[in-house]
Amino acid sequence: MFQRTSFVDQIYINTISFSSFLQIGDSNMINGFSRALAVHRETEFYYSNEGNFSEYTVFSQPIPITPVQEPFTYQTFNHHPIIKVGKIDIVGISSSSLLHVGNSKHISMEARVKHIRQLLPRENEQNHKQKHKLK
Repeated sequence: MFQRTSFVDQIYINTISFSSFLQIGDSNMINGFSRALAVHRETEFYYSNEGNFSEYTVFSQPIPITPVQEPFTYQTFNHHPIIKVGKIDIVGISSSSLLHVGNSKHISMEARVKHIRQLLPRENEQNHKQKHKLK
């Protein structure tokens, strides 16, 4: 793991929510995971049996991660192994996200959201035009 020292004079975060975090200091492994159902309805109504993630394949499908097939070599030299930041100002950290100040060896982050729109039935456009012509 890279050995750098991080200095941050000031951090201001308004909101941290939904499986998100602020990590100050080194870490070996970070795993972030979040899932959400976002239902938009034209009428306010709640069914008590809603929210079963297993009903939606988006939450169970494997995420395709294509391995790097190309060989590469690199060399790192940190002449001054210090990262210096004056101020970090963040409005919000949400949905399996993080602000990390320090070194990390392994990081895995995943957020899955199913958006559902439930709209009221609309009049047939033809019927709509006929009604307005008769008036």
